[in-house]
Amino acid sequence: MTTPAVDRNRELAAFLRSRRERLDPGDLGLPARERARRTPGLRREAVAELAGVSVDYVVRLEQARGLRPSVEVVEALARALRLAPDERTYLFDLARRRPPGRGGLTTEAVAPLARLVADLSPLPAMLLNHRFDILAWNPELAALLVDVDTLPPARRNSMWLCLMHPDVREFYLDRERVVREGVAHMRAAWAAHPDDVALTALIGEFTEGNPEFARVWAERDVMATGRGSKALRHPEVGVLSVQYETLKPLQDPDQLLVIMRAADPGSQAAFDRLRAR
Repeated sequence: MTTPAVDRNRELAAFLRSRRERLDPGDLGLPARERARRTPGLRREAVAELAGVSVDYVVRLEQARGLRPSVEVVEALARALRLAPDERTYLFDLARRRPPGRGGLTTEAVAPLARLVADLSPLPAMLLNHRFDILAWNPELAALLVDVDTLPPARRNSMWLCLMHPDVREFYLDRERVVREGVAHMRAAWAAHPDDVALTALIGEFTEGNPEFARVWAERDVMATGRGSKALRHPEVGVLSVQYETLKPLQDPDQLLVIMRAADPGSQAAFDRLRAR
């Protein structure tokens, strides 16, 4: 199985259906006849009424019949389906209603940002592009996760490391959450960069070669979280927790600066031992 380039009509249809089917009519205060349905989710009629469009229009959207909804309709559908902010952005991307980004796709680190990654020591830091390729990193990041220098350039990708690298696969204590967040981020990037054949090929590789990725990808979750924490099981210093922050430079919005720090004193002590080594 391979992942094709983004077929926006089909993906828009599937995404709308998946979000309609996950809603509980009772949570929306709909009549009892809606709540008594055996089929999960809302009827198309309910979505049409909530969004202020015709039922036929919703049917045609869910059948991928080539409609391109207006900004107003996309916004109304997002409200009707109770989409989260990241899901709303994804819907706008699929409907081709988001303003195009500036500049081309990024494959190399911007020099000032690469220097900033180095200057952030002793905090572990790395620079990613929208594909989650690791473009720059400092020694603390290499000590914490993996020595990126030892990887072929084609494998310097944070999602590939999480899914495929034999050491990193067992690195995260809450692996299911980490994988889900990574897949959701990648789906958002896929919709925002539909012409990036390298990203499409990478997703195809993951879908075909990793059942874990394929299972989560099929659920169509989308996310762009930039902050959080992860618990790690490091082979040299044991269990530690890190907090991370992801920053998007104004001048180079296609690159992401990820900065990590210890989440507690015990983890800081583990960081110090890594630096000493």
